[in-house]
Amino acid sequence: MLRSMILLSMLLLGACQATGPRADFDLSRDFSQYQTWTWADPPVTYTPANDPRLASDLTTQRVLEAVSAQLDVRGLRPAQEAAGADLQVRTSVVIEQRRDNVTTHYGGGWGYWGPYWGGPSYSQTRTMEYQVMTLQIDLLDAKDGRLVWRGSDSQTVRDRSTPLERSREMHERAAQILSTYPPN
Repeated sequence: MLRSMILLSMLLLGACQATGPRADFDLSRDFSQYQTWTWADPPVTYTPANDPRLASDLTTQRVLEAVSAQLDVRGLRPAQEAAGADLQVRTSVVIEQRRDNVTTHYGGGWGYWGPYWGGPSYSQTRTMEYQVMTLQIDLLDAKDGRLVWRGSDSQTVRDRSTPLERSREMHERAAQILSTYPPN
């Protein structure tokens, strides 16, 4: 019973975090002029920067593959030479520790209990800690270095996912974020 209540609480917390991708862009830019891209230096940054559980070659590879594939779907091609690119692409992976209070109510059924109508009830409040990962994708104009488009999405981190699931989730997240590019 308690295990199922905790599982339900975690699912509800996960649903609360699914706010959908967010995007912002420079209204004065003509996005049809952007045809090619290259990675900024560094192509992926991590926050917190010194956490080896987060920053790894495997995670970087997943991010680069996912973002590159989605840029290709949107008609942006890798530049043959970095100097000739229209856009520079920079990604950030941010892990935040969050905390929510979850209250569970038990009992409270109706019936006759001695001289009173109603039922015994009690509630229990627990503090749930969890991690949220945000993937942010920045597109910068390669000529002037200014940010022209930014998209991000956050999701609750699952502790026990396989490498295939992590790769699939990264591709899905990149697709969701870049779904609003180019802006209309």
